[in-house]
Amino acid sequence: MEIKVAHSPDSDDAFMFYALANDKLDTGDLKFSHVLKDIETLNRAAFCLEYDVTAVSFHAYAYLADKYVLLPSGASMGEHYGPMVIARTPLSLSDLQHKKIAIPGTMTTAFLALKLLVPEFEYEVVAFDKILETVAQGQVDAGLIIHEGQLTYQQEGLCKIIDLGEWWCEKTGLPLPLGGNVIRKDFAPELRKRVSDLLKASIQFALDNRKDALAYALQFARDMDETLADKFVGMYVNELTLDYGEPGRQAVRLLLEEGYKAGIIPHQVNVEFVE
Repeated sequence: MEIKVAHSPDSDDAFMFYALANDKLDTGDLKFSHVLKDIETLNRAAFCLEYDVTAVSFHAYAYLADKYVLLPSGASMGEHYGPMVIARTPLSLSDLQHKKIAIPGTMTTAFLALKLLVPEFEYEVVAFDKILETVAQGQVDAGLIIHEGQLTYQQEGLCKIIDLGEWWCEKTGLPLPLGGNVIRKDFAPELRKRVSDLLKASIQFALDNRKDALAYALQFARDMDETLADKFVGMYVNELTLDYGEPGRQAVRLLLEEGYKAGIIPHQVNVEFVE
């Protein structure tokens, strides 16, 4: 049976899926095919059940919980760090209400978190890997950056306005859940569990064979050398990635509940994990 897997073309996701993408695990009668797309594209594709297993933003999951269930492994969570708002010159949070901000997509968790902090602002959707350039060129006032931009924005002469992961951890004491892997809800429970176990094994294999997995992931590391890529992978592939644990599960539920209370998400979300 072929399992269509989709994830973002980022070094941390590539690191996670290294073993599955390179036949390092015995998957039995399951064959995994891999598709790489940016996260906002994956968020939109999930509404059509385009992939069997896919990475999605937790914000998008709020609208997909009837179609997919969360896998307990593979989450990206920021512990006192996460998406950032950057600009050419220092700005206050109150300034952001009157500025145009480049965002990587309205279904991203970064956008949800920023809306929780700054409820009203003008925005323009820009491909995530073009946001730094767009801000540096003055096409917008500020940018909401995800992925490697969190480590490279200073190279563009830009300054940090707010780190949303820091803000969330100070507010809640929990990590900021950014994205996770989901599997089709209409798959049999036994199949969901097999895939879940294989994903966890893939992440563990990468952690146990870090040098080889990192060499593979470097193919997907935009504008980063090995040292910087290793730092980025370490930020988003860790013990919480192997399993959310109760703090991670609590963080997901709280984030989506806060989004509902703020009127950003129009309904309460029943968060379900493959157990």
